[in-house]
Amino acid sequence: MISTVLVANRGEIACRIFRTCAELGIRTVAVHSDADEGALHARAADTAVRLPGAAPAGTYLRGDLIVRAALASGADAVHPGYGFLSENAGFARAVRDAGLVWIGPPPEAVEAMASKTRAKELMGVEPLRDVTEADLPVLVKAAAGGGGRGMRVVRRLPELAAALEAARAEAASAFGDGEVFVEPYVEGGRHVEVQVLADTHGTVWTLGTRDCSLQRRHQKVIEEAPAPGLSERLTAELHALAVRAARAVSYVGAGTVEFLVAGERAHFLEMNTRLQVEHPVTEAVFGLDLVAEQIRVAEGRALPQEPPRARGHAVEARLYAEDPSHDWAPQTGRLHRLAVPGGIRLDTGYEDGDEITVHYDPLLAKVVAHAPTRAEAVRRLAGALERTELHGPVTNRDLLVRSLRHEEFTAARTDTGFYDRHLGALTGPAPDPHAPLAAALADAHGRSRFGGWRNLPSQPQVKRYARAGEEHEVRYRHTRQGFAADGVRIVHVGKDLVVLEADGVRRRYPVAVYGDEVYVGSTRLTALPRFPDPAAQLVPGSLLAPMPGTVVRVAEGLAEGAAVGAGQPLIWLEAMKMQHLISAPAAGTLTALHAEPGQQVRPGTVLAVVQAP
Repeated sequence: MISTVLVANRGEIACRIFRTCAELGIRTVAVHSDADEGALHARAADTAVRLPGAAPAGTYLRGDLIVRAALASGADAVHPGYGFLSENAGFARAVRDAGLVWIGPPPEAVEAMASKTRAKELMGVEPLRDVTEADLPVLVKAAAGGGGRGMRVVRRLPELAAALEAARAEAASAFGDGEVFVEPYVEGGRHVEVQVLADTHGTVWTLGTRDCSLQRRHQKVIEEAPAPGLSERLTAELHALAVRAARAVSYVGAGTVEFLVAGERAHFLEMNTRLQVEHPVTEAVFGLDLVAEQIRVAEGRALPQEPPRARGHAVEARLYAEDPSHDWAPQTGRLHRLAVPGGIRLDTGYEDGDEITVHYDPLLAKVVAHAPTRAEAVRRLAGALERTELHGPVTNRDLLVRSLRHEEFTAARTDTGFYDRHLGALTGPAPDPHAPLAAALADAHGRSRFGGWRNLPSQPQVKRYARAGEEHEVRYRHTRQGFAADGVRIVHVGKDLVVLEADGVRRRYPVAVYGDEVYVGSTRLTALPRFPDPAAQLVPGSLLAPMPGTVVRVAEGLAEGAAVGAGQPLIWLEAMKMQHLISAPAAGTLTALHAEPGQQVRPGTVLAVVQAP
């Protein structure tokens, strides 16, 4: 029997595995980088071991250090989680060679399937070798890992070389393996997958399907189980293919076989030899704890011949610290508050007051709802996200709510191009015009010199806020009866609650303040100074860092005074394991270059200036 598990991972998946271990009476060991010294997963484990450094390549991708940590801490088993070394056969072998239990598939199965190129060959699918115009569009894809990293869609042949180079660099940074390949890109397909679970006694379960079609940058955003609208014939085919893939490599443990479905045709994509991020929807539908099953299988126990029956429908939304309206730019800062309504599953690696850093994935949490029907589960999740208290960096919360309520999603007619079609409409400004007024009134109440109403009427008071990149100015007055503003009736004003009535409809506005950050319900505002700082004006043509990150490359030969063309690549940033390219917005002259490799930058940092002739 396993007594102590080291989780070779971080964040929400480490915390999620620790919860199951605690329920089974198993002690836990965390590993953490210096950047994660105070992270929740390091605090939640019974024991924590430091991995010196911050970058994944020197910490969470160092299998030798992790095996050493397991031995030093007295662990007798290692769970890899997902990402990092979870699909690294060499790491699995090193764990076993050290006399530890590997909670995952055999290294030989990992080796066969973890490389997508070898997996496709095993399933009879050949990658593209020599790409021509006739093959376009194509997808450049990392052979190892997942999560959308190391992936690029190429629609023009001249763009292929740059896409290959960027994908290799991103894959090497995220997974320690820069191998990439090219395959046809199927437009308008659905991303459907099958969960498998196998033991060492020859039993292979298929635990239904999942639909993961809502994606950004090839990384899943909303997932559900079962995949809606599949015919019985297609579902049976997907299950059969999944079992075939598992048996082909003598698979053991939890794994996922992924397909691109177009009409009634299923195209094999890959087999992920690990637990998936979206495993909670399968757990909800089948009433299972997949981590507990992984541990039991690793201990040599047999699965029952048949899996449990599926019940109801489950939907998961990934809550990211990112700005969908600005090219999904990752966000950093302090998470002041995260609380979901009762009855909703929340898997997270953060607690109130934790810092979200630039070093790792921007995933804050997974929010999961289960109900008897799909419509009920979708409605429940959308409502829960809308009511979630979320105070901190910009997130994709509003996008998630609007996506769940979009007619294509509610009618189960989505595909992987959903955000390409609808992102603009889904990221428009928040509809409530009175949130800035509520913030100003709560601020005025808190700053009231006399702790009550003024005795004499006063001139209108003015307060300025920024919301979603737009500036809002609000005006209100102190009167003998209290606060007053045009167009609304002010029912109640407190430091943390304002009640307003407009057109006969009364609404409550909870208010929370953290310095200049103000949260009014689900609306995030930034209090602006009364008079703008003239020194803050930017030189025309300034190229700003869109997110916090590290400058990893400056175009070769780039120097002040150089002529640049429109769209010319200039600077590469890396943030949260993704690379972002800064290009010249127009032809002109590079009059200033402030960026240099290795430089840490904050959002809004001036990287360079390109001035038009």
